[in-house]
Amino acid sequence: MSATLTTADNDIDRTTPVISVRPVTLTVPGRGHDLQVRVSAPARGRGLPVIVFSHGMTLTMDDYVPLSEFWASRGFVVIQPTHLDSLGLAPDDPRTPDIWRIRVQDLTHILDQLDRVEAAVPGLTGRIDHALVAAAGHSWGAQTASMLSGARVIEAGGAPGPSMADPRVKAALLLCLPGTGGPDLTPLAAQYFPFMNPDFTDLTTPSLVVAGEQDQSPLSVRGPDWFLDGYRISPGATDLLVLAGGEHGLGGIQGYNDTRSTDESPERVAIVQNATVAWLRTALGIDDSAWPSERKRVAATARHMARTESK
Repeated sequence: MSATLTTADNDIDRTTPVISVRPVTLTVPGRGHDLQVRVSAPARGRGLPVIVFSHGMTLTMDDYVPLSEFWASRGFVVIQPTHLDSLGLAPDDPRTPDIWRIRVQDLTHILDQLDRVEAAVPGLTGRIDHALVAAAGHSWGAQTASMLSGARVIEAGGAPGPSMADPRVKAALLLCLPGTGGPDLTPLAAQYFPFMNPDFTDLTTPSLVVAGEQDQSPLSVRGPDWFLDGYRISPGATDLLVLAGGEHGLGGIQGYNDTRSTDESPERVAIVQNATVAWLRTALGIDDSAWPSERKRVAATARHMARTESK
């Protein structure tokens, strides 16, 4: 893989001060609400890669600070939208059945208006490499990001729906990616979340799947291995990181001192932080040695807190 950047170009190997601006408001006709995003970027460096990050259900652009600040300090521009499911739409709102689709469109609109986003952050103009874009997400957000990478939703007739893949996305980080639907869903999930019926066949964008070894979802009748389906089935999901003892919060990636984390562990969060940066640096052609080196480091870590796998 040939690198398009050098380490000196974007200071990606150094911890740098982070600038965070919110809200940056994007006008999206037909959405009903303006799209608001948070942008976190390193204070220095050029040729910066972009991560568009989709939050989990009902969270917002202000969550996942342990990831967004870490990624930005390592040389990435992180853009986090607040999706419609965080706005408390009424069940009879005509947008409600399409919230999952609007989520994907939110990320696409961000990429369409990347110049506007760039201009909204003081000192960022001209420092982004628009050719280096990664999609990322956690839980429902991982399904959202996966659809920009080629995954589809199986519709009522049993066939995959239209592709929403975006060729601008060169890599994906899929954290706690929900698995296959149909008989694998609980009756509650099948009734209220029929879009949780993914087809991973065309997910061809290089992707890293991150899962918790003890992540037992109330939406699936299966165990934690449900969250490995995307890795097993998708041709693009080439790499896997599994956290020993990890649950759905992966140690607390949603926020510092976040009461939703049932498996709080700074060590697990640090593994996710470092592994995702290393994987992206290799996947985006910045540093071919970053991910292989990180895999060796994880394997050598005391207490064997995580394991990696590659196809």
